[in-house]
Amino acid sequence: MSLILTQLQDQIGTITFNYAQRRNILSKALVDEIIQAIDALQKSKARVLILRAEKGAKVWSAGHDVRELPLPGRDPLAYHDPLLTILRTVQSLSMPVIAMIEGGVWGGACDLALSCDILIGARNCSFCMTPAKIGVPYNVTGILHFINIMGVNIAKEMFFTAQPLSSDQARKAGILNHLVEDEQLEEFTYDLAAKITHNSPLSIAVIKEQIRLLASAHPMSPHTFERVQGLRRMVYDSKDYAEGIKAFMEKRSPNFTGE
Repeated sequence: MSLILTQLQDQIGTITFNYAQRRNILSKALVDEIIQAIDALQKSKARVLILRAEKGAKVWSAGHDVRELPLPGRDPLAYHDPLLTILRTVQSLSMPVIAMIEGGVWGGACDLALSCDILIGARNCSFCMTPAKIGVPYNVTGILHFINIMGVNIAKEMFFTAQPLSSDQARKAGILNHLVEDEQLEEFTYDLAAKITHNSPLSIAVIKEQIRLLASAHPMSPHTFERVQGLRRMVYDSKDYAEGIKAFMEKRSPNFTGE
């Protein structure tokens, strides 16, 4: 069974997550299918891409597949990790990407949604950043991504509490471009996508890349980078990281000690 469904109509490509039994988790298999679908849509001259879950979904995506995280002593979010691969793919894609969101968005799926260019949410959507629940140190580019979009304090609250932001809170925090009633979500999203297809794809591609480069133009000294990487290593070498993964696999609450 395919883990996604793909459609192209009127130059609007749609990728629908089709992995409800595991809450559309961003496993390597799912990510590989998305990237292949994106390549095919580009070759078919799609001008806009919509990422969505199946209609009526309770969970848009549960984020990173914890079962694929490495054992303690290795960076859980290294450069070639499937999650980081799909984030880079979406961010660097020349066509605009719209996240059409129903249900909960958890962990790394928040980063995927925020990597899209426009976010449109139904009233039932929410966003929850969960790495602290399992003792995972998030990566530098991911944290900077959150800071750029919602500001330092909201990002801190999301990471520290691992509690969901409601759709209203997400709209106020600047996460959602539009918040619409559940029954209007599809019509509103495809209407907006259609407006984009009438404009110059070359102009949009260049503007999108300019915005991406300018938003990421934060110089960091080698010393600071090494300091950050050292801090992250403290976490993925820790007993807490091992306990978080073990507790998740055993379907119990972790007992963190700060060691």
